[in-house]
Amino acid sequence: MTEPISLYATLGGAATLRAMVERFYDLMELEPEFAGIRAMHPPATDGSRDKLFFFLSGWMGGPDLFVERFGHPRLRARHLPFAIGTSERDQWLRAMAWAMQDVGIDEALRLRLMESFFQTADWMRNKPD
Repeated sequence: MTEPISLYATLGGAATLRAMVERFYDLMELEPEFAGIRAMHPPATDGSRDKLFFFLSGWMGGPDLFVERFGHPRLRARHLPFAIGTSERDQWLRAMAWAMQDVGIDEALRLRLMESFFQTADWMRNKPD
């Protein structure tokens, strides 16, 4: 039996994932529609870019870079200091969908990832709308 191919490998590995994360943050910094989520980040996004790359690497079945550096992700707990509602969830999802499209992620894979991203992003909401 062969092992299933990871999302990380299907995506194209570290280079494609890094391009996706970089585009995501570039869009957040450039597009006014993402101002709500941009305001939740520090002025310089280098650390945030790395953390998202590290997290997604392990989450997609690649190297578990986030856990190696920071321990368990505890996503919800790490995001509790930020007021996240439907608007912020939708901004994050829109920026990620746009980033994936811009770096040429296959449509079927984009849809698969967006389903998972939606579940996680929806679970991160912590304020009433």
